[in-house]
Amino acid sequence: MQLETGKLKPETHFVRWKKVTLVGVGLLGGSLGLALKQRRLAESVVGFVRRTASVKECERLKAVDKATRDLHEAVAGAELIVLCTATAQMRPLMDKLVPALAKGAIVTDVGSVKGSVVKELEHVVANADGYFIGSHPMAGSERTGVRAARGDLFVNAVCVVTPTPRSNRAAIRRVEQLWASVGARLLRLTPAEHDKLVSRSSHLPHVLAAALANAVLAPSWPKAQAALCANGFRDTTRIASGSPEMWRDIALANRKNLGDALDAFVGDLCDFRQFLKSGNERAISKFFEVARKRRDSWAAKLASPTPE
Repeated sequence: MQLETGKLKPETHFVRWKKVTLVGVGLLGGSLGLALKQRRLAESVVGFVRRTASVKECERLKAVDKATRDLHEAVAGAELIVLCTATAQMRPLMDKLVPALAKGAIVTDVGSVKGSVVKELEHVVANADGYFIGSHPMAGSERTGVRAARGDLFVNAVCVVTPTPRSNRAAIRRVEQLWASVGARLLRLTPAEHDKLVSRSSHLPHVLAAALANAVLAPSWPKAQAALCANGFRDTTRIASGSPEMWRDIALANRKNLGDALDAFVGDLCDFRQFLKSGNERAISKFFEVARKRRDSWAAKLASPTPE
């Protein structure tokens, strides 16, 4: 594993892209567009959107220089294409845009699952004389859509780049430069390593937040139950407000790893339930003490990120 700060090397000068196409201009796509434009990292940023209303909205918010519903027009002549859609939509969109893909173009994505995406897209792009390098910026919000986009979303966020033995080295470098240039910290993993790790750190928390919201806010409980849900509940369940469709696709795409993570978590809960039943004060104290130490240590490192 390799973790780097935003700069690849002290002498690195970020290359300015001529044309970048964002396939999907929501929270992540819009934020990337804003970052590229604000930092003057691209001569032209074009966004592909599905709805007519989104064309004017994206341009009004200055997330892109131009938005269009014509996929071939959006992609034509682009040096870099970033897929910013749900993972389930990436392959169908890739099949449609391949005829317009410029020779030597680099394609990357922002998907939360990498194994299936890389497996499906790497050879499709290679057959069109382009280069696909998977990536996943660990940044986001429970809010969706271009209105939630902001130009500093990726600053100090970890971005995982997932090359394979088939990956072009120059293309890997350019994709890493892309994310470093908008402030991200770089971590290079294989697609399989990525999917196993995010199943615990990202996908599991979403399932738990949703389960907690479903359990505590069930309509069968008295009205006073919801009134007693204060800051702790609000913080813990915040991400349950994310897109149900997106998280359905993520859960299914990474179901093996997520299932394993759930099994381990359920095992820990069962242990804690047994501590409660037996009144094991020492084990209960240790449970909370270990959790506090681990989280405090993680939070301290997060506040002062350093290369590993």
